[in-house]
Amino acid sequence: MKAIVLDLGGTRLKIGLISDGEIISQALLPSYSENGIIPRLSAIEVCVNQILEQTGTGIGELSGVGISIPGIVDTKQMKVLSINKKFDDMPDFDFNTWSKQTWGIPTVMENDARAALIGEWQYGAGKNCDNIVLVTLGTGIGGAAMIEGKLLHGKHFQAGCLGGHFTVNMHGGKCTCGNTGCVESEASSWILPILFRNHLDFEQSKACGEELLDFELLFRLAIQGDKVSNEIMLHCLDAWSAGIVTMIHAYDPEMVIIGGGVMKSAEVILPYIRKKVEECAWTPWGKVKIEAAHFSDEAGMLGMAHLLK
Repeated sequence: MKAIVLDLGGTRLKIGLISDGEIISQALLPSYSENGIIPRLSAIEVCVNQILEQTGTGIGELSGVGISIPGIVDTKQMKVLSINKKFDDMPDFDFNTWSKQTWGIPTVMENDARAALIGEWQYGAGKNCDNIVLVTLGTGIGGAAMIEGKLLHGKHFQAGCLGGHFTVNMHGGKCTCGNTGCVESEASSWILPILFRNHLDFEQSKACGEELLDFELLFRLAIQGDKVSNEIMLHCLDAWSAGIVTMIHAYDPEMVIIGGGVMKSAEVILPYIRKKVEECAWTPWGKVKIEAAHFSDEAGMLGMAHLLK
């Protein structure tokens, strides 16, 4: 069976048709997440219908619609419970009814990091391993945990997926989640420009005057020897490492998979985090594998298609 998958990210909507672990066709749309999901439904429907037409796929060939959500999802009721600073109308929207009315097929929903973990477990870096933590480094910090081949959900569906909101700095700034000193509020894409501008020597940095203060710039300037960029880079690496050590202590994985857009600098990130984990994680049984995600963008879609099976 084939599956329609929707990866509803805060910046981009990824839409795909998947069969047997292979992406047959996919498309990207801007999210405009600040306006909510309901205004984007018509564009999503048009895009899905175009994919079905272009691939000659009939509705009868589809097992359902798999939707990954950047928030807390009740996977039994197929309902978004909470979502942070994007798509504010999602908790009141019934995706399953929409899917049945539009295409006559049911919906399966999951948190986006859990979906990506399933994709990596089945088809990527996590193959042949059933105890995994996945961390995504990007606009926010996502996470998911698998224990003995089963996704960790918890009674309120938030177990394992809030690793980005573990406290790593008791004296840190306020996070968008309400907590203080989260991994995310210390070292994510949305806090990075603030870290730059708040640095006492920012005006002497090569980053001063740059319009886009992102991680690509940070790692590039740090490698070039820019003092400010190097200090911020080390701060971020330490925050990520502390979060990952905490996840290892919490979930007892054999492997940690790190993905997200920031991993374009994996040649710097992986050796640093591996060294920190070896120094700081209490794992008397042995050494946790720290690996880069196999997929850049596709893991979540592949994971949702697998869940539809």
